[in-house]
Amino acid sequence: GSVTEKGKIPFRTRLKVWWEGYDLNDVKRRLKEREEARARADAAAAPSPPRSADPVLPVEPWDSRRIEIAQFIWGEGYCGPGGPEHVIAMSKLLSLSPEMSAMVIGAGLGGPSRVLAQEFGVWITGFEESAALAQAGMELSVRTGLAKKAEIRHYNPKAPEFDRNFDRAFAKEALFTIEHKSHLLRHVHKKLKDEGLFLMTDYFLSRESVVNHPDYLEWKTKEPERPHPVPAGEMLEILKAEGFSIRVNEDMTPQYVSMISRAWAEADRVIAELMRQGEEGKQLVQVLLREAELWNLRSRLLKANILQVHRILAAKKLPKTMSNW
Repeated sequence: GSVTEKGKIPFRTRLKVWWEGYDLNDVKRRLKEREEARARADAAAAPSPPRSADPVLPVEPWDSRRIEIAQFIWGEGYCGPGGPEHVIAMSKLLSLSPEMSAMVIGAGLGGPSRVLAQEFGVWITGFEESAALAQAGMELSVRTGLAKKAEIRHYNPKAPEFDRNFDRAFAKEALFTIEHKSHLLRHVHKKLKDEGLFLMTDYFLSRESVVNHPDYLEWKTKEPERPHPVPAGEMLEILKAEGFSIRVNEDMTPQYVSMISRAWAEADRVIAELMRQGEEGKQLVQVLLREAELWNLRSRLLKANILQVHRILAAKKLPKTMSNW
């Protein structure tokens, strides 16, 4: 077939990043074999891209198809890099035990919440801004018998209502979309018990000047939720101003980029599986391509040191009393 056939070059370009370290000629051969199926999928999707006219979309970027595709790529209960092993390894810093309770900010589909409950016995309440993710996450907790141990709730980060005190707090890439970070962190601090620990991983600007970089500006327009990242140093200052002391600040960008690459290396298998599912599967391939573009762009910014991913551990300082002066 000619390379000028409709859809072939963009499709190949978008896919290329997924096979780092794979033989590209082999990839092209496999793509060519599915050329006809792709053309039918493109034709089926062209008149009505999924959810594009949905007036709710700007507010609720997670529809049922995107939730399904996320789990195809990242695993059941996850909508981003880092599965159960990663969450367990990272959370060792929190010294969790069955006597403890923990709040999870940005709980997503609840995968991290459930693995913390199962691995450490801790009682989790997950708070998620997306109503669709929170509902789907709670359904997964119910299905796995963890409705009480790993509850997932919808919440509004602009007016958070945390109805109890917690021993620990955890946030996985949840704060970069929050504009007024100090407001939310003040509420987290208030609901942490004395000497409570708060562990977060998030996207940060490598330096303030990157906000003018063309790739950064492109990323801002393409993210489903408007991003508001700050430099890691600024986040540390916000945490300190709200009464936290910093225990750990670690740049984990290379590890994070590696997790993205490993997950998307399986995209070929996912596409093959979806193509066997008839019309619905073909429409899901279109959703997968949009998701791939998003992660390709994030990965590019991380590799170019425009964005970084840091792991930060903060502790709630004890109030000063006569006895500890």
